[in-house]
Amino acid sequence: YDHETQHAFVGDYSGQITLLKLEQNTCSVITTLKGHEGSITSLWWDPVQRLLFSGASDHSIIMWDIGGRKGRTLLLQGHQYVMESYFSYTQPEQQSLHACSGNRTYSCRLKKCRRCAPQWLESDSCQKCEQPFFWNIKQMWDTKTIGLRQHHCRKCGQAVCGKCSTKRSSYPIMGFEFQVRVCDSCFESIKDEDRTSLATFHEGKHNISHMSMDISRGLMVTCGSDRIVKIWDMTPVVGCSLATGFSSR
Repeated sequence: YDHETQHAFVGDYSGQITLLKLEQNTCSVITTLKGHEGSITSLWWDPVQRLLFSGASDHSIIMWDIGGRKGRTLLLQGHQYVMESYFSYTQPEQQSLHACSGNRTYSCRLKKCRRCAPQWLESDSCQKCEQPFFWNIKQMWDTKTIGLRQHHCRKCGQAVCGKCSTKRSSYPIMGFEFQVRVCDSCFESIKDEDRTSLATFHEGKHNISHMSMDISRGLMVTCGSDRIVKIWDMTPVVGCSLATGFSSR
């Protein structure tokens, strides 16, 4: 909820986020945000930058530029578990994001060099070899061929068949820290340096259910379902010094 504008963000099980305008005893739907493939599990609002971060059961985080009315700007997939909670912060020189899921925390810099993952394109046939997909009855009948299953290249967003997307690759510049499906032509265009990770991963060694960050002191607190609270020294990650008198032990 944004107090200044009286806007509320509501995430649901379909993976959709609804933006509502609350006025006295009434509310109206402003827009809906679609980008997740799984149910929304967490939302975080940055009222200064007017950015919305959403986490979902599809193991991804999306950054939405609400203030600039640009919609989805970054897709980050660096988790192997359902996103439970996360924290975002901004410093004058950099924008960084810290997130947790399961027993792992994930930290990354939201640098200008990052690119937004493309929206998936829809087609009745493979956009590489033009073979029909299984629902394209007419083309299957005309060409006397069996329809193929549709996939999507995470780099270019094109609808492709399995034979044209046999490769897997990480592509951190678009937020893909783990290997994802890419078409064969995009795989050839990805250089070794393009696969260099832009995030750091930290093992929490307990099932994290909540986290909070104190940027001024470089400290992070995690609470686990094991009823253990841990205090982490994050100064190597956030680039600041611990407060005077605090011992990292």
